[in-house]
Amino acid sequence: MTAFHLPGEIFGLELGQKHRFSAEAISASSILIPKRSAILALAGRDGDVARQLWTLTADALQRVQDHMLVLGCMNAKERVATFLLQMAKRTSGDNELELPMSRQDIADYLGLTIETVSRTITQLENDAAIRLPTSRRIVLRNRAALGRLNA
Repeated sequence: MTAFHLPGEIFGLELGQKHRFSAEAISASSILIPKRSAILALAGRDGDVARQLWTLTADALQRVQDHMLVLGCMNAKERVATFLLQMAKRTSGDNELELPMSRQDIADYLGLTIETVSRTITQLENDAAIRLPTSRRIVLRNRAALGRLNA
């Protein structure tokens, strides 16, 4: 698994003739698949569209680079804390988030086992960094503590 895409996000922009990745929906989804030639033609005519495409591409590259750092340089607790902070930032931006994905999906994304993800979430709850009203709803109680883990 390479990424979680949230409602309204654009993904799948690739240079080659064939797509190298697939997508799997974890909730009800509507997906628009425009022709590459139409996107390129529009970007060629409209500088604002070209800038928006560049921004989307740069944002995607930044997320991939950040994910490489998570996988290569962080322990389990740091990975889970970083993931929670990133998801909060990408969703509502506040301290409460509803995760649409399973713990197994999170584990696959973070390069961990499901047991390690579950144990780490419990540790973060015991440390009072998060609160778990339900298995998928997480309240970030201490962003500073989480932030120190991903520094």
